[in-house]
Formats: sequence, C-alpha cells, structure tokens
Amino acid sequence: MKIALIDSGIGLLAATAAVRRLRPDADLVLSFDPEGMPWGPRTPEGITERAMAVAEAAAARRPDALIIGCNTATVNSLSALRTRLEPGIPVIGTVPAIKPAAAGGGPVAIWATPATTGSVYQRGLIEEFAGGVPVTEVPCWGLAEAVEHADQAAVDAAVAAAAELTPDDVTTVVLGCTHYELLAERIRVAVQRPGAAPLALHGSAGAVAAQALRRIGARPAPDAPATGTVTVLLNGREGELPEAALSYAEARLLRTASPAASQ
Repeated sequence: MKIALIDSGIGLLAATAAVRRLRPDADLVLSFDPEGMPWGPRTPEGITERAMAVAEAAAARRPDALIIGCNTATVNSLSALRTRLEPGIPVIGTVPAIKPAAAGGGPVAIWATPATTGSVYQRGLIEEFAGGVPVTEVPCWGLAEAVEHADQAAVDAAVAAAAELTPDDVTTVVLGCTHYELLAERIRVAVQRPGAAPLALHGSAGAVAAQALRRIGARPAPDAPATGTVTVLLNGREGELPEAALSYAEARLLRTASPAASQ
C-alpha cells in the first residue's frame, strides 16, 4: 500500500502521521513545493497550478491514493485534481472539522489563516454544519508561517495573539489550518481558561487518513509491522524532510520507519 500527500510545506505532516499510526506498513510519498510556497497568497488558478505539479510528481510514484494535506489547496484544487487523477488514484481533500466540533454544542472558535477567516468557503461550512451554534472566526496572523519555519518565538506570539481573540466561553476550537495541528497542545494550553471544562480541539488529520484508507478498501491496522517507507519529493526531486519539520513529533515519528523508498 502506498499513500501520497501533497502540500506546499510541512502542513501535510499531521495527516502523514495519522496515516502512519493507522498503517505503519504503508509506504508514504510526501510531495512538497518549496519553490512555490506559500500557496495562500496566490490566485485560485495559481494554487491549482502549483498543486497540480506536485500531485503529478507524486502520481508518478503510483500511489494507491493521494491526500491534499492543505485546506487552501483543497478549496481551490480538489475538483481539478480529481478530474486529472481519478479514477486511477483517489484524491482526498482536507476540510476544517466544523461539523464534529459543532456537534458538541459550542461555543466554537475556528482558528484559521487570515485569508480563510471570513471567506465565502468557511462561512458556507459554518452555515451548513453549525447552525444555531455560537461560532467565532479567529484569524491567526503569521501562525502558519511561524510553524513552517519552526520559529518558536513567532509561534508563541501568534498563538498568544489568537488566544486573545478567542472568547472566554469557548469550549471547542477547530484547527482550521493543517499547520496548526502540529501545535495542538500549545494551542490547548493557550486557550484553556482556569476552572473551565477541558477544551476540545478538532483537527482534520485523523478523519482524512481514515477516509484515504476507506477509498482504497483498506482497514486500519495500527499493530502492523512498521515496514512502511518514506519518499520525500521537493518539486519532483527526491530529497529530505525540511530541517524545520524535525521540530515536530509528527516528523520525528516518520524517522522511525524504514529508509526512504527509491521507487
């Protein structure tokens, strides 16, 4: 079994680690776009062009499924990627976990990039899945960029700023950018109010990994031998995980697997 994941940068690590936990025997292909990152400021057409390039590089490795490990790329490119790659390679997108978060009754805060906050896309998800639940959209200025570069001082500042914008009565936080899932516990500590019930955090990585397995008719097997390989593609060329990635447990988990695959 081989699963590919694409993103401009290390936001895909959360879903990658989720796949690894469900299937330690799965071979992984991680296709990055260091020459084109970040994708967020680009036009929808520009995002699709970049996503298509790294997806095609991953597809050349003949994966059984491909995960778009980025909310922004999913919004702009999912349809085009499915048109290009399916039915041969199922394509799974990443959507903010607003539906399961709202099921708890709220109040809910959605931490997202400034570009996503207030967007027609996010507002549509709120209207569809969170009707009647108090929802606050929280723009997280500079947080994804700080995570990407493992700039801990910038991470702390961005998390603190977003926490200040989060209402005190919030019981649930949606991590609306895949980069933020790499900071889940730091965000929990920043938002948790003294004396309040434990904060619930909702990311997308686990659901995306499970959906990828379902699309190829595979089952979770977390006790399978850890024989899965990891291939890293940097604009189509084999390389290594960015040094900053190793600041996060999700990347270090991958280093316990077999050496990088050569095919």
